[in-house]
Amino acid sequence: MGTARKRFGSTLASVTAAAVSLVLVAGCGGGGDSGEARTKDGKTVISLGLFGVMGFKETDLLDRYMKENPDILIEADVTGDEQTYYTALQTHLAAGSGLKDIQGIEIGRAKELVDTQADKFADLSGTAGLDHFLPWKSNQVTTKDGKLLGLGTDIGPMAVCYRKDLFEQAGLPTDRAEVAKLWEGDWSKYVRTGRDFKQRSKDGDVSFMDSSTGLFNAMIYGGEKQFYDKDGTLIYQDNPVVKDAWALASDAAKSGLTAKLRQFQPGWDPGLANSTFATTVCPAWMLAHISEKAGPANKGKWDVAKAPQGANWGGSFLGVMDKSPVKEEAKKLVAWLSAPEQQAYIFEKLGNFPSSKTALDLPEVAKGTSTYFSDAPIGQIFGDAAKEIPDEQILGRKDGTIKDTFSAGLQMIESQGKSPDEAWKTTDERIQKLTR
Repeated sequence: MGTARKRFGSTLASVTAAAVSLVLVAGCGGGGDSGEARTKDGKTVISLGLFGVMGFKETDLLDRYMKENPDILIEADVTGDEQTYYTALQTHLAAGSGLKDIQGIEIGRAKELVDTQADKFADLSGTAGLDHFLPWKSNQVTTKDGKLLGLGTDIGPMAVCYRKDLFEQAGLPTDRAEVAKLWEGDWSKYVRTGRDFKQRSKDGDVSFMDSSTGLFNAMIYGGEKQFYDKDGTLIYQDNPVVKDAWALASDAAKSGLTAKLRQFQPGWDPGLANSTFATTVCPAWMLAHISEKAGPANKGKWDVAKAPQGANWGGSFLGVMDKSPVKEEAKKLVAWLSAPEQQAYIFEKLGNFPSSKTALDLPEVAKGTSTYFSDAPIGQIFGDAAKEIPDEQILGRKDGTIKDTFSAGLQMIESQGKSPDEAWKTTDERIQKLTR
């Protein structure tokens, strides 16, 4: 995720220092729409538009590429907030000016760009060696006629982060393998474990999970279809994946199993620091945020267990603009940046989880652990989750808006005492208005 993605681990100083030599051109236009290639000091310039912490500026990868290709000069423009970045990208796409040669794409924007801006992006389907990506990753930015708009960078496979000390106080197992067995293969077992936790916990102020919305997201993003079918028709009303997720998340919400703290909303960070909940459904990129906000005092108290079902929340791509005068050079750069070795390197330095199935088996990833999370084998846990995700996940134009609307509906049950039926009715009405 763009705005939520944080650095992972303790390598901030080293990776930031490694990027000092990069040429950063903030606020100026790139070459993505100019008529001829730009050169500087006799070198061909390739411009990148990035957001958040995608890992290219924060490591020495761009500098390394320039050393290996001395005729290339890379200019990287990074916007911290993804919403700000995407608003500007939309403006540049509409105007046909101000575009970089390479533009980052966040997963929540992928379908809209595929449906409305495909002609602005170069087709990367002929790039050599694309078989190393997880199949569902590339499908997310492929048009109906087979045009591939971007190459994958990171993804967000899910697990369950839990507090060992709070589990022990409730008489539940603390070993991650035994914890995973509590809910193996079925999210309803996760909720059942929550009931056991609530009944046996000696601290009535500690909830089992942060929010029912995290549970809902994990359940829907483990399926092939969520809110839309392949034709772009809304199907959430009758999709059993959505209906089952709503029913179980509603059950958790009305049963007092949650701390009523929606992820990344006010109150959630203090909840992490003050130990007000024992579990949270966590995509790989969330671990850095948890370790930062829960703080040093909780290091070693957190652990990571396999989720009942593999699911994905988040991820990004790199696309090349079709009118870039250095299109071929940009394609080569994108292919190199998204290659298995570079994805594994970024994971090792920052924790961004690879979208390359080949990278998942490299030792830097497969043997990756987290000191903060009790030396959990996060490379193996999240890698296994990534391999469980269906080969195709169908995205829709308003996926993000619909997800947020369902989250608001579940909060009506948690915080306002609405019945699941009342909350569903209101949620359905809001979605129908928002998607007209």
